[in-house]
Amino acid sequence: MRRIPAVLIALAVIAFLVYSSIFVVNEREQALVLRFGEITREIREPGIYFKVPTGFVDTVQIIEDRLLSFDIEDMRVQVRDGRRYLVDAFVAFRIVDPREFRENVSGNLDIARENMRTRLDAALRRVYGQRSFEAALSEQRGEMMVEVRQQLTPLTAELGLEIVDVRIRRTDLLPEVSQQTFERMRAERLAEAAELRARGTELAARIRAEADREAVVTVAGAQRESEILRGEGEAERSRIFAEAYQRNPDFFEFYRSMRAYEQAMLGTETSLVLSPDSEFFRFFESADGARRGAAPAAPAAVPEEPALTGSTEGEAEPPPAAPPEPAAGAVPDAAAPASSPAVAPPSVPEPAATP
Repeated sequence: MRRIPAVLIALAVIAFLVYSSIFVVNEREQALVLRFGEITREIREPGIYFKVPTGFVDTVQIIEDRLLSFDIEDMRVQVRDGRRYLVDAFVAFRIVDPREFRENVSGNLDIARENMRTRLDAALRRVYGQRSFEAALSEQRGEMMVEVRQQLTPLTAELGLEIVDVRIRRTDLLPEVSQQTFERMRAERLAEAAELRARGTELAARIRAEADREAVVTVAGAQRESEILRGEGEAERSRIFAEAYQRNPDFFEFYRSMRAYEQAMLGTETSLVLSPDSEFFRFFESADGARRGAAPAAPAAVPEEPALTGSTEGEAEPPPAAPPEPAAGAVPDAAAPASSPAVAPPSVPEPAATP
């Protein structure tokens, strides 16, 4: 019975020694084995490992093997022209050398983050200080992030860290500078819009002047063509009137007199003061226009059409008969043309109208 407590104590001591000599490293971690504070082993692969039992001789320090990050917010940086920005950025890093990490920052992530924050602040200030105000807001931001990463890499390598990525999340103007910048940009846009508007007005005036010139040329050409056509029409009209007058001068004289009666008597506010035996009323006395007591005019000889059959080639056509002499008291407008049949007859004299 006395041996049972001794056996249990021995088993407990053995279990304690075995438990204190075993440690596990998972896939997200790496470990350093320290003997009296001095690094004896680096363990980077996951698994079960052994050390000297108890924590008095060998101790194990677990170090993260995951991708880590930290942020920096509302950092004020100054660009080349003296204006300032508010910048937000973050850094993604990994511990690649546990020994250096232990020797420089004692394996403490908080100390490592503070150290990197200071170095990132300096790198951002150098990069932004070499750029202009517009470059910090343009497509050069990608180049700026690469440059910051390149400046941080040799500095963090001393801590056993590897910079995986550096991102600038936000670049904003300070509140006191934002309004001034907005007004300046607004003035620039207004000036550019005014310049474009002036160019458009100039181009519109040039196009309008060319269109007006083409319109004047087109209208002038159309008027010239219309005058030519109108002259040809007038000539054709005169020819037709002359031809009609030659065919029957008496009827033509009667028709022109009837037209004169119609035009003189249109309207209700016109009064005619004429003598009853005026030349204007001669067709009221007789249909042929002859005066009472005057000898009737000899009828005009109508030229006969030359016979088409039996005529020989070379025979001259008989000349047309001359128009008859006007009767006594005939209107001068009805006088037959002297010689040329193409001359238009004179118009009948209009009576004087008194209102």
